[in-house]
Formats: sequence, C-alpha cells, structure tokens
Amino acid sequence: IRRPPRSTPKPSSAASDVYKRQVFKGINKEMNNKIFALVDCNNFYASCERVFNPKLEGEPIVVLSNNDGCIVARSNEAKALGIPMGAPLFKYEQLIKRNNVHVFSSNYTFYGDMSARVMTSLRSIVGDIEIYSIDEAFLDISKFYYCDLKETANEIRRQIKQWTGIPISIGIGPSKTLAKAANRQAKKYEESNVFDIREESERIRVLKSLELEDIWGISTRWGRRLRTIGINSAYELSTGDPRQIRKTLSIVGERIYHELNGISCMQIEEVKNKKNIISSKSFGKKVTKVYELEEAVSTYVARACEKLRSQNSRAGGIHVFLRTSPFIDIDKKYSNGMSSFFTIPTSNTSKIIKEAKRLTNKLFLPNYEYQKIGVILLNISDARNEQFSFHERENYEESDILMESLDRLNDRFGNGTIFMGAQGIQKNWKMRADRKSAAYTTKLLDIPEVS
Repeated sequence: IRRPPRSTPKPSSAASDVYKRQVFKGINKEMNNKIFALVDCNNFYASCERVFNPKLEGEPIVVLSNNDGCIVARSNEAKALGIPMGAPLFKYEQLIKRNNVHVFSSNYTFYGDMSARVMTSLRSIVGDIEIYSIDEAFLDISKFYYCDLKETANEIRRQIKQWTGIPISIGIGPSKTLAKAANRQAKKYEESNVFDIREESERIRVLKSLELEDIWGISTRWGRRLRTIGINSAYELSTGDPRQIRKTLSIVGERIYHELNGISCMQIEEVKNKKNIISSKSFGKKVTKVYELEEAVSTYVARACEKLRSQNSRAGGIHVFLRTSPFIDIDKKYSNGMSSFFTIPTSNTSKIIKEAKRLTNKLFLPNYEYQKIGVILLNISDARNEQFSFHERENYEESDILMESLDRLNDRFGNGTIFMGAQGIQKNWKMRADRKSAAYTTKLLDIPEVS
C-alpha cells in the first residue's frame, strides 16, 4: 500500500525530538508506572560483626581483605577517624591501636549467610526482588503506590533490623538509576536512611549535586567523554541532547539519560545462572611443594562444585591457573594456565578434582615459590539437559544422589563436615585469617553460649 503524499510540512528537529520522546514513552508505557526501591545494607561487613557481638555497637570496626592485607570495610566510627578504604593495614596500625579500633579478618561464609537472610526477608515482604550484590537489592514496590512509601520503607527497615539485626538504607525512585541515586542520598544525608526522589524538585536538587561518576553505569572513562561535550553533572546529563549522548556513549548512555528523567528502561531481573564459576585465593604463605598445590586446587574445586550444583548446572570443562607473586624479580616469576574439557558435562566433585590435579602436575615447575592457584569451571550447562556419549558414560542419577547427600550434610552441620581426602587436613597453605570471628550461623560449635 502506497502512502498518500505528505500534506503537512516536515516537523522541526525540536518537534521531532518531542515526538521521539513520546514514542519512547509509548514503548515503555508499562514501565513508566513502575516504582523501584534500592535497599543497601549499611556498612554490611561491620554490621554483621555487631549482630552476635552487641558490645561492638558504636565502636569503630574495620574488616580486612584476604590474608589480612588491606582494609575493605569500615564502620562509620572508623571512617570518622580518617581510615581510608583499601588502605594497607600496616600503615594505620598505630592509629588503630590508639583509638581501640576492632579489627576482623574477612568471614565470607558468615557474611554470605547473613546476606541470604536479608534477601530472603526482603523477598517475603515484597516478592519482586533483584539481588544486585551481597549487600544490595532492587525491589519493585509498584503495588504499594497507594501507600505512604516513606512510611512503608521505614516499616521494611524496622522489619529487617528486627529479623536479621542488619541496618539498611532505602532509596525510592521511578527508575532503577534514580533509586540508586536516592539510596546514596538516604545513606549519606538522611537521618531516617530513607529518601524518595520522585518529586521533581527533589530529583533536580539531587542530580545537580551528583557527580557524573556517581551515576549508576557511568565509569570514569565515560565521565571524561561526557565532559568533552560539555556535560559536567548528572543534571546536565538529564537535560542534554539524547542523540548526542547516544553518539557519545552508545545506546546504554541514552538509556541512562531516560532513566535520569524518570522513564524506566530496566526491569527487575531474576538471578541468572553463571556461565563460568571461579574459585581462587592467595596462600597464607609461599608454597613450593606440588602436594600442597594439589590440596589447594582440590579445595577450590570442591567450593566451585558446590556453587555449580546450587544452580543445578554441570561443567563441560575446567581451567587451572598458577602463579607466583607479581612483585618479585622477573627471573623468579612464573605464571601459567591450562584447560581441559570433559566428554560429558559433570558436577561430580571427585571427577573434577581428579582432572584438576592432573593439570596442576603439568603446570608445576620446581624451584618457584607459588602465591596463588585457582580453578574456573567452563562451558556450564543446565543439569536438566542430560548429555550422552558413545565413548564415555556417567550415571547421573547415582552421582547426583551422592553429591546431594554431601551438600546436605555440609549445609546442616557446617561447611567441611564431610570433604574429599584430596583436600588435605593440615592445610598449612591456607589463607591467613588471624582475626576471624566465629561462624555464628553455619557452625554448631560456634553458636554463642548463654549462662
């Protein structure tokens, strides 16, 4: 069908832009009625340490990285003392001693379990939740539109504090990007730790004070690009030319532009299965023996396989990498990696450990002091899609029953209750964690006693 001749003059570029915005809004009509909340746990690692040790309330706390090297988490009291994020511990030991700062090694098992409790609690209250990180989650609270959302957010804060002991901040906005900006405002400037950015005056005020790099999705490199075209703040980005922004930052940049204007472009997403799973940590001391490397790689394979089975997947291959310290003389440096692929995808810890040990022996060279070894599970597929081969056969049913029993026992009685002999017992190579707190929620022997 041929179109009739145009009877009206072609619209100006300004009118065209308005038309494009209207079309964009029409496409996202359903999303424009959305209301999002970003929940962020306040000083999460430090807050976890306080849950089972109330004497730490109001005290300065820092949490260290692997092998007790750098400071990766601080309480507000520690921040007030001028202790920076990522600082090496040895540089601030005197300040820490003078001010009686409590220092803890990272307790990832404990923090992971506390995170799961917070997320489960949020899901029971709201339902539509996207877990963004260990201490952050987006909520779709559109169904509460008829409520006083500030009061609703405060009620959620009270519930999470009561159920888990973790304090949280909540930012409310018509898009995920604005909810993120609102959460930053809530955490830093609001006594109630709740902020609603939906009012136009509030949105403009917050965006004018927000640096480009503080916008969710804007990197330092993108910030430099935007400044070359005269955009220096979040507000200027929200009032810029979307075509120019798209040309500068691709369609992702235009999406951020619309999100800053309250037009939602991103929905709540379900957690997707990982395509690769990595497990690796630096050693607590330099390792020179191949049997210690075999113990370490077997331990990391066991951890990776637990994650693999938790998402109901199987691995089609494995990559093992090995290296010395990157800060030593060049003639003492060594770094290498090697991959292997299975004929049939598997989630059997024993089978994958056997292959990882074979690769470790191939990678090992004597007379080197190794600092790190790690494994990556490759070509991950859904366990429901069973694969067979003429050359090799695996009884998935027997293997899955055995691995499920192993996981259930470790989940019930604590991690490491049952383990493969290849993982070793002494583990002299294991990561340093001299100030580690108890595993209050995952180990029966660590449960506090009350008398």
